[in-house]
Amino acid sequence: MSDDTGSKQQADAITQAMMQAGQAMAQSFFNALTQQQVAMQDSSGQAAAAVPLPEAEAFGRLQQEFAARHAALWSSVVGRKPGETQPPVIAPDPGDKRFSAQAWTESPLFDYLRQAYLINSSFLRQVADNTPLADGRAKSRLQFLTRQYIDALSPSNFAATNPEFISTALETKGESITRGIQNLLGDLEKGRVSMTDESAFEVGRNLAITPGAVVYENDLIQLIQYAPLTDKAFQTPLLIVPPCINKYYILDLQPENSFVRYIIGQGHTVFLVSWKNAGPAESGKTWNDYVEQGPLAALDVVREITKVKKPNVLGFCVGGTILATALAVLRARGEDPVASVTFLTTLLDFSDTGEIGCLVDEASVSAREAAIGKGGLLQGQELANVFSFLRANDLVWQYVVGNYLKGGTPKAFDLLYWNSDATNLPGPFLAWYLRNTYLENNLRLPGRLTVLGEKVDLGKIGVPAYFFAAREDHIVPWQTSYLGRALVGGDTTFVLGASGHIAGTINPVSKNRRSYWTGAHAATSPEEWLEKADEHPGSWWAHWIEWLAPFSGRKIAARGRLGSAKYEAIEPAPGRYVKARA
Repeated sequence: MSDDTGSKQQADAITQAMMQAGQAMAQSFFNALTQQQVAMQDSSGQAAAAVPLPEAEAFGRLQQEFAARHAALWSSVVGRKPGETQPPVIAPDPGDKRFSAQAWTESPLFDYLRQAYLINSSFLRQVADNTPLADGRAKSRLQFLTRQYIDALSPSNFAATNPEFISTALETKGESITRGIQNLLGDLEKGRVSMTDESAFEVGRNLAITPGAVVYENDLIQLIQYAPLTDKAFQTPLLIVPPCINKYYILDLQPENSFVRYIIGQGHTVFLVSWKNAGPAESGKTWNDYVEQGPLAALDVVREITKVKKPNVLGFCVGGTILATALAVLRARGEDPVASVTFLTTLLDFSDTGEIGCLVDEASVSAREAAIGKGGLLQGQELANVFSFLRANDLVWQYVVGNYLKGGTPKAFDLLYWNSDATNLPGPFLAWYLRNTYLENNLRLPGRLTVLGEKVDLGKIGVPAYFFAAREDHIVPWQTSYLGRALVGGDTTFVLGASGHIAGTINPVSKNRRSYWTGAHAATSPEEWLEKADEHPGSWWAHWIEWLAPFSGRKIAARGRLGSAKYEAIEPAPGRYVKARA
């Protein structure tokens, strides 16, 4: 037998072995998911007997690519000396910083570990993507769990397989290991992974410091009225309803990136709802309570203080969903409550809720209803963990590596401080929200829901509406936010910003970063709208302020007094409620 023939037989044997290894890896992984009865649950909560692998032809192509990549990788490292480099067989995705250190490519061993992991990860992702599951929720859950598994097993997450851990330990003579253990113990005591230097921030000291006063409070909210920053102000005030699932001060971080301060600086009188961090006393609060004691109560106070019958209103995320429900209730009562409404990254139609939706099924909602649906609390840290693991490499594993393996201290970052400031939710409120929006999508159906004794019909909200969504938002998919335009009854303006849920929204004009898209054209789908939309550099804030002006009345002398004879100032902003920690 010739050498060429022997080499070919050897290569064929290696390829066949690698294909079998790939099949075994995929089969083992999906069998494990089936045993946990999580990946194959469909929308009804029923679990199938097994997770099916892709069709034979498609799976064969994936196996061949998997085997060829591993063979090429092995050839590239055999006989390679430290310091030598070879073109990679596979490269990390753009933006993946886990393997950016030079140590990963200098050493043949660590380069092999890095690329072998990437090849295996790519294979598992493609298998999950090609798995023939008819139920979309089950398919999404399978893809989500596959990514969690892949992210968790990265060689960068373990001391023995991370060259940066080794080099840092040698450079610091072991001090980094000591600091890492101390960091781990501190985080175990806190119950969360530290993402920022929390000692650098304090609400009311250098966060949420726009001047104002609490002019009203009840069991669920404090209402803040902000002091003017201009001599003249628009007569019509603006009421902001932020989400209740986290603290309002994402809209008022520091002066240079405060959305609230920007609005006031443009001559608007601003009121803002600060939701209470729910405790045992609020554990029985319902969706009805949040609508009544939130937007409805706040609107009454704003009208009385300003003597303006129809304020402008703005809702952010779930705050927008609560606000839309409140406006529909008022319209059902025959009232004409507002001049305009703005929805920031808000879902009104929940037909596609992205990765969060794949975690909500009949079984999980029923479990919540049984556990806390009649009373109880969803702890804020549990909800924060869910959001973090939606972007695990950015919001979990990079801090595990930096804090514990390298013994570092996270940098001070106001947005991540806010992200760690979790908020508890009442069980009855949460259970109603999950079932009627994420699970059954009832809010979009006129008359399906009854809130505060009124049939909810979003089509009766017949005022100008501004919808803002973010193109890379993984919490509120922009295409689904766009669908809300068809549910309300007034003229709508849709604007799409660059970046994600928070960074896309909090995009100060002063920094002039990113871009946004506008378009007044008719479109049969969100994708068609974007295809014809015009892109503009900078922040969407200026576009929205210009849109808001015609609904804001004439300019008058700015209201120097905060509150009124009926609603005297209770305490300075930001108030007590926002300072309560979960």
